[in-house]
Amino acid sequence: MLKRLGEIEKRYEELSSLLSSGEALSDMERYRRLAKERAETEEIVSVFRVYRNTQAEMDETMREAGKESGEMKELLLDEYYALKEKLASLETQLKVLLLPKDKNDERNCTLEIRAGAGGEEAALFAYELYRMYLGYCEKHRFQWDVVSLNETELGGVKEAIVNITGKDAYKRLKYESGVHRVQRVPETESQGRIHTSTCTVAVLPEAEDVEVNIDEKDIRVDLFRSSGAGGQKVNKTETAIRITHFPTGIVVTCQDERSQLKNKEKAFRVLKARLYDYYNSRAAGAEAASRKSLVGTGDRSERIRTYNFPQSRITDHRIGLSLHDMESFLSGDLDGMIDALARRETELRLSGE
Repeated sequence: MLKRLGEIEKRYEELSSLLSSGEALSDMERYRRLAKERAETEEIVSVFRVYRNTQAEMDETMREAGKESGEMKELLLDEYYALKEKLASLETQLKVLLLPKDKNDERNCTLEIRAGAGGEEAALFAYELYRMYLGYCEKHRFQWDVVSLNETELGGVKEAIVNITGKDAYKRLKYESGVHRVQRVPETESQGRIHTSTCTVAVLPEAEDVEVNIDEKDIRVDLFRSSGAGGQKVNKTETAIRITHFPTGIVVTCQDERSQLKNKEKAFRVLKARLYDYYNSRAAGAEAASRKSLVGTGDRSERIRTYNFPQSRITDHRIGLSLHDMESFLSGDLDGMIDALARRETELRLSGE
């Protein structure tokens, strides 16, 4: 590990030298590439330097303790053990920083929510999830751009598709993919019985143009009139867009904007994200077995969380964590749960599971 850290530090110093030279400034594309590479290693180098200084300080303290006796020796030994504890913490931090980064973490993402089993109750819960993620995005100043919102007459949502833009958007939300289960008494239930309903959530990293090539021969673009729940918000012109990708069978619909062009742009953005996820998932099949233990696998058939309203309890089944503040959680206070999921994934990766 120390050899690798030394190589990273050497490269960091080379990058710093290159960036301060006039030569790099003559090619802005190269300059941005070098600056990005240096920024990615800056934290590792900073922690490594503290680690190395702490190691040297610890060794010097032990040498001094060997020359002393009595109370002074005890004080130096106390300092030595404090430094040793700090060194162990820095070593763990360096191991985490050296773990391979998820190439998608810095990307924007597409969030898809669909009502599952439970009829209208599932649709009502899907709308609450929609509001929950909207609240979370507002707290983190992520941009929320609705692509499609298929509402029901009673105020529920059959399907919602949203593009989310912001630093670490995918990194934070990727743990939300899966089946979300709700247990509560529906307003229409006269006997007071608890019903169980489900919704599925998918979080897809945004694809760059160079990564997904869409051949025009492989798609069909249909235009139609947009409409809302129960025939509301009927548009008299054909501004809604439906794109069908024949090789995969993926269909994307967008009718949120009044502009046909804007709907088309949004639909293609979602299509690229779905295709990127589709082809990545197939390519990752060989390593799927080794990833099953990770909390962030993104398996959308897996039940990941239960929302128990009578007990105001939210339980994440992947890590066995329960929180007891339903109102706060549904308003978008998800960071406690997401941080716990991220920590657990890091622990599993460090242990090699």
